[in-house]
Amino acid sequence: MGPLDGVRVVDLSVMISGPLAGMMLADQGADVIKVESPGLGDMMRFLGTSKGGMTGIFANNNRGKRSLVVDMKQPQGRELMHALVAGADVVIQNFRPGAVERLGIGYDDVRTFNPDVVYVSISGYGPDGPYSHRRVYDNVIQAASGLASVQTDPATGVPSLYRTLLCDKVTSYTAAQAITAALFARATGKAGGQHIVLAMLDAAVAFMWPDSAMDAALLDDDAVRTPTIGSNYAVTPLADGFVSAGAVTDAEFRGLCAAYGRPEVADDPRFATTVARSQHAADLVAILRDAAAVTSVEQFLAGAEEHDVPASRINSLHEIHDDAQVRHNEVFVEREHPVAGRLREPRPAPRFSATPAAVSRPAPRYGEHSDEIAAELGFDPAALRAARIIH
Repeated sequence: MGPLDGVRVVDLSVMISGPLAGMMLADQGADVIKVESPGLGDMMRFLGTSKGGMTGIFANNNRGKRSLVVDMKQPQGRELMHALVAGADVVIQNFRPGAVERLGIGYDDVRTFNPDVVYVSISGYGPDGPYSHRRVYDNVIQAASGLASVQTDPATGVPSLYRTLLCDKVTSYTAAQAITAALFARATGKAGGQHIVLAMLDAAVAFMWPDSAMDAALLDDDAVRTPTIGSNYAVTPLADGFVSAGAVTDAEFRGLCAAYGRPEVADDPRFATTVARSQHAADLVAILRDAAAVTSVEQFLAGAEEHDVPASRINSLHEIHDDAQVRHNEVFVEREHPVAGRLREPRPAPRFSATPAAVSRPAPRYGEHSDEIAAELGFDPAALRAARIIH
């Protein structure tokens, strides 16, 4: 049994910021019921690469769940939803502020008949304030939070976006951690149910701040200013590919020069110390660039390992599953999805010694479990289908 065995989660969310949180809870043993509306449902079912009506992005954010499609605009649909939420430990929703309240399943509604519920409301900017009414996507929050500015090209001054849904995923991880903390508080008697309000903007800023704001955090004028750690990140082109390496200490710099086959560079007085290297950075970059142009990836990585220099080749998503350490860690699971065919999925990252998490059931088809869930709640599935309450 996973650590959350026995916990029931009602996942009303769509896209990424809520669904990924629900999936993590499912991998940890929770019974997660994904509730969708008739018609489109979660639009991630239609976005990107697909097979048999199942997209990769939906499968990657919704495994382990059961699917219920219910028309909450009809009285019987709301009755079904009230019965479902009444027995829930957790409710997750990421609609725009006010939407769930209009359906009668906002936090203030739910707590009247389920006071112990942990209710999570995710939004872009928060439930109130000058931007709360605005629609957002991940890229918008990357811009608003300052994350895009961190990616500014020093040569051109042009900011750029991370080519991954960073803010959505950070919000999901933040939500999952907050949910388990609230469940712990409830289990230990510190609280009953409670409302967790989470803005993508807040999660993104909190994620960025620990390192990207190492300069911005100190407000006094006499602070000694230095560039952030990440500002020095760069990909190194070699003769036949790309790597990323780091050399912070003098010993690591000496090892880096040796990995390039130029150990004598470390003895040059211009580069003997961190301060000297910063003062002669242009000269150093030119020397190492020339050395890199005649060094293969295999040569460099062998030298880096020999001299204890942190380094890695740039793995692509299509080859990472063959990486020796990834294979050793058994990061990926390959299995057959009922409609999507062969899937490659990462297992849950944390490995519990006593209550192991697992790659849970494949992502559900639209309405796959509607009858099953309605029957569990004491309703007649056939009658609800005939009335087009469930689908």
